[in-house]
Amino acid sequence: MLFAPDHTALHRGSSDGLHPSRRTWLQYAGSGALSWALGLPTTAHAATPTQALILCYHRFADTVADSMTVRKTTFADHIKVLQDLGAHIIPLADLVAFRQGKLDKLPPRAVVITADDGHRTVVETMAPMIVPTRWPVTLFIYPSAISNASYAMRWEHLTQLQATGQFDVQSHTYWHPNLVKERKQQSPADFERFARMQLQKSKSVLEARLNKPISYLAWPFGLYDDGLMELATQLGYQASLALGNKACTDSDPIQALPRHLMVDEVSGRRLQQLIQAAFPA
Repeated sequence: MLFAPDHTALHRGSSDGLHPSRRTWLQYAGSGALSWALGLPTTAHAATPTQALILCYHRFADTVADSMTVRKTTFADHIKVLQDLGAHIIPLADLVAFRQGKLDKLPPRAVVITADDGHRTVVETMAPMIVPTRWPVTLFIYPSAISNASYAMRWEHLTQLQATGQFDVQSHTYWHPNLVKERKQQSPADFERFARMQLQKSKSVLEARLNKPISYLAWPFGLYDDGLMELATQLGYQASLALGNKACTDSDPIQALPRHLMVDEVSGRRLQQLIQAAFPA
């Protein structure tokens, strides 16, 4: 049965279920990644009205084996908090349309749910829990892993998720490189070719495989620079998502919309605090 919960076991890939790049996420992103997830918006950020709060998930499991895994019990707490606080879960497309002036307003307490990387636990664990809510979710996928890496979903999984009408697949580059690090290590010409390939090939492969337009990008490790934002625009991405300890406001560039990293340490209570701080009564 599609999206039937598996309460006995979860796929863990090879020894730990992680792509090498995911094991070193905190090395790339820095020790501030966890504080992003646990912190509250600063006073400076709170002075600008929130447009939406964007949540970024990765993997799900019964127990926590790494920094990017959220336990099923924690995710259940998140769902309950969002419901109890009357959050309006909106598609990423609505937030982008609002930023582009194509949508007059967003609902109060607008929240966007995203999940990066295409880990199998998205279809095995997240989907059975989120489908009953009818909430939209944006999945950011790097297609080199799909139907290839042991930890990743298969193309048929993405097709099935899309068929629910709730899951929208978008780009996470082709193989999830640290683009800022690559810029430092390559010549300007080589990096231009490399970055263009990562953004363009991901877009074209996903569009061909899923028969849908790919309009949004999530920066690997949340890392970007001005040149990369310009390249994303040139290649037809309407918006890109990063990371950061803040809600999305009109001061954020559309090619670097901030997200809150959802790790297991973000309890239901902490998520409640994040929402209440972002949307003060």
